[in-house]
Amino acid sequence: MLRRIMRPSRAGLLAVLALGLGGCAGDVRGVLVPVANPAPDSSRVTMLVATTRAPDPDAGLLFSGERGAPTFAEITVSVPAEGRRKVGEVQWPKALPGNPETDFVTLKVEKLDQKAAVSRFNKAVQKVPKRRVMVFIHGFNNRFEDAVYRFAQIVHDSKAEVVPILFTWPSRGSVFAYGYDRESGNYSRRALENLFQALARDPAVGEVSVLAHSMGNWVTLEALREMSIRNGTISPKIANVMLAAPDVDVDVFRSQIADMEGRRPKFTLFVSQDDRALAASRRVWGSTARLGAINPDAEPYRSELEKAGITVLNLTSLRSGDRLNHGKFAESPEVVKLIGSRLIEGQPITDTRIGLGEKVMQVTAGTAHAVGSVAGLAISAPVAIVDPHTRRNFADKTDAVGQSLRDVGDHATSE
Repeated sequence: MLRRIMRPSRAGLLAVLALGLGGCAGDVRGVLVPVANPAPDSSRVTMLVATTRAPDPDAGLLFSGERGAPTFAEITVSVPAEGRRKVGEVQWPKALPGNPETDFVTLKVEKLDQKAAVSRFNKAVQKVPKRRVMVFIHGFNNRFEDAVYRFAQIVHDSKAEVVPILFTWPSRGSVFAYGYDRESGNYSRRALENLFQALARDPAVGEVSVLAHSMGNWVTLEALREMSIRNGTISPKIANVMLAAPDVDVDVFRSQIADMEGRRPKFTLFVSQDDRALAASRRVWGSTARLGAINPDAEPYRSELEKAGITVLNLTSLRSGDRLNHGKFAESPEVVKLIGSRLIEGQPITDTRIGLGEKVMQVTAGTAHAVGSVAGLAISAPVAIVDPHTRRNFADKTDAVGQSLRDVGDHATSE
């Protein structure tokens, strides 16, 4: 029996590793050192950062994957001109310093105390329509610079007129640190709730949208749940919550939603039944379905989602370059623009048709069906965002993991 259990698990893990190990070219650390001469035709994204990561002594990294006290910063990222990049993709530098003409590069980094962070935020929010704010919470296996550049890409490509706030929690940026990252989410949920509470109390804020990906959804839902329990409701300023490929147990999600008393924000759920990363997560946890991989047309999900008023965008039929199908919400230029032009700007997604290039996404009664295929750009893999930059530490650990698996398999055989 034990041999039968071990063999598929071993094969499954090695398959995930094989997918993750490809495409490591152009991996460079230290990209947060500001460049001296930005490209005149590049775009700029300035974000505020709230983090529970510990500081890193390397200025090019700024924050590590270890846990620390809540800290703030302001970072400006340069994005190459439209003709030099593909929408939905981060162009990582191949060497330092990066080339502002062709690469994402950092223009400014400044650590802030809480008072200075609030002051910068209040000045920025006065300049955007309806004083909108967008908070992004990344997923598992993200280094600090990964989260910064990915969020800059999303803000730029969505063309959302918002003040962007990145909430980044301690992730070691390794597929071998799943347990550590999960507990770091536990460690950080109160800090995220405090951020939500502060935004809700701030008279300068008009409206808040939240975008969470993968494991970051669990941190987000826990923070909102705690806010609801503490206040008896969730502030009406938190208008939209977008749950992209959530790595959350369906039963846990039911409990979290049930605990949100009073008013709830508009939830939009991005799902894909062919999400191989979430399938792997389900096997790891030995649990029921992961929320991001459910079939929203099947019962009891359809009835439950309609009753809860949760809009679902079913991206299963979308085709992309992501072999694990875990980042469709951000790979497709059309879907990224949808986030900016409709969800963040408060336009309801109900009985309507939204063009996706030459294809059509139809949204009905809370469920969206993607018809045909849309060319996508790969940005994520095992259980969270994994691009060439985040895969830097796979190679030096693969041999050790393989040996450990062989040792466990040999021991199981001897049993």
